Amino acid sequence: MAQRIIASELQVDEVIHDLVNHEILPGTGITSEYFWEKFAVIINDFAPKNRHLLSVRHELQTKIDAWHLENRDNFSFEEYKAFLLEIGYLVERGSDFIISPKNVDPEVAITSGPQLVVPIMNARFALNAVNARWGSLYDALYGNDVISDSGGAEKAGSYNPVRGQKVINYGRDFLDNSVPLDNGSHHDATLETYARLARERST
Repeated sequence: MAQRIIASELQVDEVIHDLVNHEILPGTGITSEYFWEKFAVIINDFAPKNRHLLSVRHELQTKIDAWHLENRDNFSFEEYKAFLLEIGYLVERGSDFIISPKNVDPEVAITSGPQLVVPIMNARFALNAVNARWGSLYDALYGNDVISDSGGAEKAGSYNPVRGQKVINYGRDFLDNSVPLDNGSHHDATLETYARLARERST
């Protein structure tokens, strides 16, 4: 069982406590006592709010799950949208507004984030989202030692097709193990196959 250390009435894992005190704070001019005191203020302020938000999320998810079970054989987009509005998951569009936050990191303020949520009713959007995540996996594998350099698969130049093929093979093996097709293998699938599956799931 992990050891806990009391810091400003917070129970902090010993590893996290040591990381903050001995590796993160040195050189910042912030003392350990000051950090944990202010961190405790943030935790005590936001913990009740987070618990409330999690309970709201659970309530909404329970209602949405029940609706899908009741309407699995007669899905209507308009009725679904009305239901989401009724339970407060969706709200009517409000008036235009402008915000001007200060001291916000560029990663939050001006850098576009990854596309994580798309309407399943639009097959093209769904396929684009899948491809965005798939591209990220390929990029991560290509530059990682998960893929061996053997057999001419070194990370050399702008692109090594031998290594690229190893990445594709690894990725399709992953799909076969994680989300196997009813018939055949992901190794045999083409872009048209995935597009067709996305369209079928959206109807």
